[in-house]
Amino acid sequence: MNYVKRFWPVAAFVALALLPYSGITIPGLFDGPLNSPGALQVLALCLVFGGLAAGYDLLFGRTGLLSFGHALYFALGVYGTDILITKYGYPLPLAALLAVLFATTVAVALGAVALRVHGIAFSMVTLAFAQVGAILVARDPNGLTGGEEGLALDASRLPAALVGVVNTVNLYWLALAYLGLVLVVLHRVAQSPTGRVFAGLRDDERRVGVLGLDPYRFKLVAFTLSGALAALGGVVYVLLTAGASPHVASSDLTLTLLVMVVLGGPGTRFGPVLGGVLFTYLDHRLTGFGASGAVDALPGVLAGPLSQPLFVLGTIFILAVYFFPGGLAGLRTRLTALRRTVTPPPRP
Repeated sequence: MNYVKRFWPVAAFVALALLPYSGITIPGLFDGPLNSPGALQVLALCLVFGGLAAGYDLLFGRTGLLSFGHALYFALGVYGTDILITKYGYPLPLAALLAVLFATTVAVALGAVALRVHGIAFSMVTLAFAQVGAILVARDPNGLTGGEEGLALDASRLPAALVGVVNTVNLYWLALAYLGLVLVVLHRVAQSPTGRVFAGLRDDERRVGVLGLDPYRFKLVAFTLSGALAALGGVVYVLLTAGASPHVASSDLTLTLLVMVVLGGPGTRFGPVLGGVLFTYLDHRLTGFGASGAVDALPGVLAGPLSQPLFVLGTIFILAVYFFPGGLAGLRTRLTALRRTVTPPPRP
């Protein structure tokens, strides 16, 4: 039993890697077989946002830092890669490396300033930095970002294996590799002395200081690492979507990540990933469901709310938080406790 418990994540990862070789059809969940380009595109986006939510949880769930500006580093990965390839003709590996390094440097600089304050003041400072980034993207400085129209990625400068519908499977594997890398990094951090200090900062920052450790330095490490993982996710995202849009720099994206983490279970090993995958999938499917004829046929009092994906997602989030405060990761524990409560004790 311990052997299964230890290695099931590896088995799940291998199963996801082999998924494009299966022609399984799941009616109601996907429009075609799981190995079709459309299904793989949706799954790849789910994997990217699962990794992005896990990286954000390093700040929120594991270190106790509520940042409202995490989208900024994701946007630096998206726009940095896109601009270097499309505007300056850089090859993809060099553009991705430079974009992640630049985003990491920005995370160090902004984190060094924001972490000088605590609590809600820290959240507001990160939000202010993110708003500056969103405004810069919208202003389109020197024609770099494309403004409100966004910036399409020049596919002619990409490797042939990452271009075209027939190569969606390669992008899916790239997204899976990103998620795997994020989980390995977070697992290694959680098992290290630094990870235990992160947990100490979340539970009682003053106690960490009493032990002779510098909370500021450890929080800056968590802030920088989380920003670098977000930038790397931005590189994969821009390849998946073939372009950058202003939405990736908005504070709405950070709030969405927060919802994903809370939905899955903050501070847990796989909860944020589950939350990110489920939220992204529902966001995609509910958009099509809201525009379907089945919703249009309903009475107006129902068709109106159900045609709005954000309304449905918000309702699901409220119900999940109310009935499962620990998120999806704590669902099994709560169901086990409920089963023991309703099961009559054995007769003596």
